[in-house]
This record gives sequence, C-alpha cells and structure tokens, in this order.
Amino acid sequence: MTAIGTTTAAGAPRLPGWVRYEVTAFAVVTALGLIGYLVFPFDLALLTRIIAVTFLVLSLDLVTGYAGVVTLGQAAIFGVAAYAVGNACLAGITDPVMLLGVGIIAGALMGLVSGVLISRFSALPQLVISIAFGQLVAALANKLAQFTGGSDGLAGFAPSAVLGVFEFDIFGRTSFGFSLVVLAVVLALLLRFVQSPFGLMCRGIRDDALRARMIGTAVYPRLIVMYGVSGAVAGVGGALSAINVGVVSLHSVSFEMSAEALVMLVVGGAGHLLGAVFGSILFQIFGHFVGSTNPFHWMTIVGGTLILITLFAPKGLYSAFASAMAKFRKSRVSQ
Repeated sequence: MTAIGTTTAAGAPRLPGWVRYEVTAFAVVTALGLIGYLVFPFDLALLTRIIAVTFLVLSLDLVTGYAGVVTLGQAAIFGVAAYAVGNACLAGITDPVMLLGVGIIAGALMGLVSGVLISRFSALPQLVISIAFGQLVAALANKLAQFTGGSDGLAGFAPSAVLGVFEFDIFGRTSFGFSLVVLAVVLALLLRFVQSPFGLMCRGIRDDALRARMIGTAVYPRLIVMYGVSGAVAGVGGALSAINVGVVSLHSVSFEMSAEALVMLVVGGAGHLLGAVFGSILFQIFGHFVGSTNPFHWMTIVGGTLILITLFAPKGLYSAFASAMAKFRKSRVSQ
C-alpha cells in the first residue's frame, strides 16, 4: 500500500518528494559516470575537465535559464574561484574539501558583485555590461601576475589526499570519483532549489518582470541572490578545475569560455538543469571527437552542427527529447 502522493496518474509508484530530487541526481550522475568510464577508461582527465565546465554551465543556467539574465561574463566567476583555490593551496590549505569551500566563497562573492552590476540593466545594456565585466576581470588576471601567474598561469600547487585517504593519482581516478560525488551532491541541491518558492519566483521574474513587480516582488534583490547562488556553483567548478589540473590559466576567465558555456546551455536547453548537464557533456565530447579526427576543419563541423540543432531543436536537445518521450507515452496509453 502506497502513501498519498506516491503514485502517478497511471497508478505507477512514484518516489516521495523528499527523496525524488536526490535520487534523480545520483541516478543521472552514476549513469553518466559509468558510461564515461567505459568510453574513456584511459582519458579520465577529459572527464574531470568536462565535469568542472558542467558546473559553469549549471551556474549560467541559474541566472539565464531560470532568472532571465543575459550574460557573457560567467567565466570570470569560474576563473576567479580557480585562482583563489590555487593561491589558498600555495598558502598551505591543501585539503580538497576545504579548497572546495574556498572556491564556493570566492565564487559567491564574485557572483554577488557581478549580480549588483549586471542585474541593474536589461536586454542589450545587460549583455554589454556582462562582457565588460568579464573583460575587466581577464585584464586584471593578466596584470596581477603575483596572484595569477599572468600569461604563464598559476602553477606549483597540489592538493592533499581526499579525506586523508584517497591520493590524487596520475591516472585521474581520484579526481574523477571526487568530481562525480561533488556533481551528484550539487545537482541534487540545485534540483530542489529551483523548485523552492524562491526558485519559482525567479522563474516568474524571467517570464514577466513587470508583473512580478506589480505583485510586490523585489526583483533586483532576488536577482542578486540568484547571482550569488550561481556564483557559488561556478566556484565549485573553478575549484575542481584547479584541484584536478594543478594549473590555472587565463583561459579560465576568458570571453571564449563564457561564450562556449552559453552555447552548451543553448544546446542542452536553458531552464532545465539536466539539459545544462547534457548540453555541456555532449558539446565537449563532440568537440573532442571532431577535433581529434579533423583538426583542420573541426570548427566548421561544430558550427554547422550547432546551426542544425538551433533550427530543429530551438529549445534545446533536452526539451526535444522530453517532448518526444511525452508523445511516445501518450501514444502508448491511447493504444
């Protein structure tokens, strides 16, 4: 006998709400991790890099997909968190969990700062301010070589063992496992967060900011808070990148990285956390394969593929897949 609210309309059992998001996150991450390990057993460094960038795309989805803020400067938050973790490690903080905390704090602070600036505007001015913010951070990273290493990058640091037991090995197994666990935990929290009253209100702001103001919603402060949360998520990605690679370069704060993150989000589907995850993974793996097989024309192939995806799945691959599955289930029920 099942409790009320634990069955679907068709009578099939459904998980209770208090565990549904956690189970979804851990199931998705476990499946993706197993597939990745089977496909790239000798290139786990690629998988850990994909996971780190996935956090950047998730953070972008929070402000763009769920709050409607158009930005091309999200990589600045990611990169600053990575630099903060690298400097903390050089200063003697080598525990990976503590370094994650450093990345979260640095990312959240940068998110709040960028949110104060970018969220004051809308449409084209908002986009321009976000680009200017990203370029300013990139220029400072290049100039402040004593903290960032300048064009040479910040290097020479290494984290200690995870929980004092799991050493970071040359094969990348510890980095991959550590990154997967962090992704599962953060994704579970985010799936619950976007369904909270605050997350739903941010969706209302995205759909109609004027109506949200008319019912008494403080739009600007909510957008700043959402930016702070997204900054913390980007900070996790920056921390993982620094911990796993041991080097932080100027590319981590570049405009190109922000633009690529936005492309990944569009491919997967803005406003869907799982779409952000799938879009990030698919884009990076596709780029890896195309770049290795056709190094001279891979940009042309990737560009053409992105145009096709935008034309035939304008809401992203995740939405297209979800719609196809819904039609399939509906046809099965009608039969």
